[in-house]
Amino acid sequence: MRRKLLLLLETGLVLAGLLLGASAWKINSALEQPLNITQEELLDVPTGSTPSGTFNRLEADGVLEDAFWLRLYWRFNLATQPLHSGEYRMLPGMSAQGLIGLWQRGEVVQYSLTLVEGWNFRQVRAALAKNDKLEQTLAGLSDSELMEKLGHAGVFPEGRFFPDTYRFVRGMTDAEVLEKAYDRLEEVLAKEWSKRSPDVPYSEPYQALIMASLVEKETGVPQERGQIAGVFVRRMQIGMMLQTDPTVIYGLGERYNGKLTRASLREPTPYNTYVIFGLPPTPIAMVGREAIHAALNPVAGSSLYFVARGDGSHVFSDDLDAHNNAVREYQLKRRADYRSSPAPANGAVTPEEPVPVVPEVPAVPESPEAAPQAPAPASAPDTQAPQGPQ
Repeated sequence: MRRKLLLLLETGLVLAGLLLGASAWKINSALEQPLNITQEELLDVPTGSTPSGTFNRLEADGVLEDAFWLRLYWRFNLATQPLHSGEYRMLPGMSAQGLIGLWQRGEVVQYSLTLVEGWNFRQVRAALAKNDKLEQTLAGLSDSELMEKLGHAGVFPEGRFFPDTYRFVRGMTDAEVLEKAYDRLEEVLAKEWSKRSPDVPYSEPYQALIMASLVEKETGVPQERGQIAGVFVRRMQIGMMLQTDPTVIYGLGERYNGKLTRASLREPTPYNTYVIFGLPPTPIAMVGREAIHAALNPVAGSSLYFVARGDGSHVFSDDLDAHNNAVREYQLKRRADYRSSPAPANGAVTPEEPVPVVPEVPAVPESPEAAPQAPAPASAPDTQAPQGPQ
C-alpha cells in the first residue's frame, strides 16, 4: 500500500512538472510571438481598462494569439503593476513581451499643443477646439462658464494662461490643458513679482500682467520690451495717455478688419487708451515671461514715444517733435515689406498685426478730464487698473 502511494505521488509530481513545463513553454511562446501587424498602429487603452480585457481585445482583433497565457503571465508576475491609460505605439516586429514592456514603463504616446505669446483667449479656445486628440469638454460654454468649470469663477480669462507647449496623452481633456496653463501663469507671475523693481506703479501683480500684455503686443524684439515698458510707465507717472494701438484693436473685438481708422481711435471702448487714462481694465493677450519681466523692470530713460521702423524694431523719442519726424519717416513712407513686429519664427501662427495710424488726439491732454472715460466691461474682474495722476 505504501509503495502504491509513493508511486502515485511520484506520478503526480512528474505530471505536475510536465504541466508546469508545458505552461512555461506556452507562456514563453506567447510572450515571444510577434504582433500581427504590417505597419505602425496605435493601441488605445481607455481609462479603467484592464490587462485581461486588453489582451482579449487584441486577440479578437487578430493582433496576437494565446491571450489566456498572457493573462496568466500578467496575473502571476505583474499583478500589482497598473495599466496606464493612453495610446501605445505598436511597431512591426514588436513582440507581445515588448508591448507588455511599454505597459510596464507607461510609455504612452504624447501629443503637444502650443499656445502662442500674443494670442487672445478667442484664439486659445479655437486652438483647443480643433485639436482632435483632446477630449472636448468646453464646447458651448461661455468664457465665464469655462472659468467656473476650471474652478476660477468670476475671473476674466484674457491673459490668464501662460503661452507654452503643453504635452498631453490621449484622453486628456481641453480643460486639463487650460488648468496647466493657468497654474503656470500664476507661478511665473508670482516669481517675477517677487523680483520687481521697487518703483513700478503697480499695487498688485494683476496690474503688471495688464502692462505686460501691452508690451507683448507692441514688440517681439527682446531688447525692446524693457524700453517700451519704460515709455508706458513714464506716461502713467505724468498723467499721459498710453495711446497704444493694440488696445484699440482689442476693444473693437471681431469688428476689427485689419485696419485702424481715426474714428477707431476716438471710439470710447473700455480698452481704448486713446480715450482713457492709465491701463485698460484687463490684459489684452497672453504674455510670456520676458514681457512680464519687462513690465516689472522697465528700463529707465526719458523717451515718451516710439514708432515702428518697419522691420519689427522701433524708434524711441523724448519729445513730440522728434516723434513726429520719426512718424513721417517710417509711417508715412512705408516700404512694401513694412512690419510693425518681427516676422514669425518657425512658421508660428501669430495674431493679426495692427496697422498703425497717426493719431490726431493730443499727445499730452491738458488734464485727464479732457478725455471721455468708457465704462469697464461687465465681464472684467473687480480689480481696478491704476490711473495716471489727477
